[in-house]
Amino acid sequence: MTGFKGKTAVISGGAEGIGFSIAQAMAAQGMNIVLGDIDAAQLDKAVATLTAQGVPVLGVTMDVTRVEHWQHLGQQAVDRFGSIHMLVNNAGVGGGTGSIEQIAERDWRWVLDVNLMGVIYGTQTLVPLIKQHGEGGWLVNVASMAGMVGVPYAGAYTATKVAVVGMSESWFAELQPHNIKVSVLCPAFVQTRINLSERNRQADYQQSREATEQDAAIAARMQAIVDNGLAADVVGQRVVEAVRQGELYIFTHPNYRQVVQQRYQAIDEAFARAADSPLLASVLNEDIVGFS
Repeated sequence: MTGFKGKTAVISGGAEGIGFSIAQAMAAQGMNIVLGDIDAAQLDKAVATLTAQGVPVLGVTMDVTRVEHWQHLGQQAVDRFGSIHMLVNNAGVGGGTGSIEQIAERDWRWVLDVNLMGVIYGTQTLVPLIKQHGEGGWLVNVASMAGMVGVPYAGAYTATKVAVVGMSESWFAELQPHNIKVSVLCPAFVQTRINLSERNRQADYQQSREATEQDAAIAARMQAIVDNGLAADVVGQRVVEAVRQGELYIFTHPNYRQVVQQRYQAIDEAFARAADSPLLASVLNEDIVGFS
């Protein structure tokens, strides 16, 4: 698969933020754009913006936690543009913050279902459609720097992003024979509204809890961090740049390199201690199986 022009990209959570920035960047490369989003009003605005720019675009209101919505989106995309060549699993929420004791089961379920199951459902539904035409294509999963380094008091969010990185690594190898290139985007803070994810919390995950002063303080701090984040449009352009190069890991914040290096140094040191253990001498020089 070479060149984006005339191909079709499907982007979940594509009505704003990182998703819309990727949509605009891919549209600038000549791609047809299919936007899926749970926010119908924001989706209408995004479609209107791209239409005014002369971009062939389709908007479909959807909830990524519903398989049937993915199936409907895929059918609509094929009906409109004939084939799907790129899937960007971008939809995500920033919930599930707090101490171990504070994060309720319903919060866990919400974050897991959107950030993890949404990626799984999208991939299982649309990758077969990319395979179908035999031309190859692209799968881009949006994780986070939290997928590389655990974030304190964000256990649910971190769990999903680590999983998305791991699945992307697995699919990178699995989809190579089909000429489908896999990338995982791991940004740090970007100027989006992910810190306001509660605005789109589905009814199945709602719970009644009065906001506390601590909640307000955390919200104010997060707003300040997000406001000082990277401009979203830079992220979309970076995705185009990296996907063209066939990069598996797409980073947008090189200043975080030292943080990730510290993690892998700690992992390497742990392996060294294991190698020194007499308990493990029998496996030290065994062949490695199951990885390539």
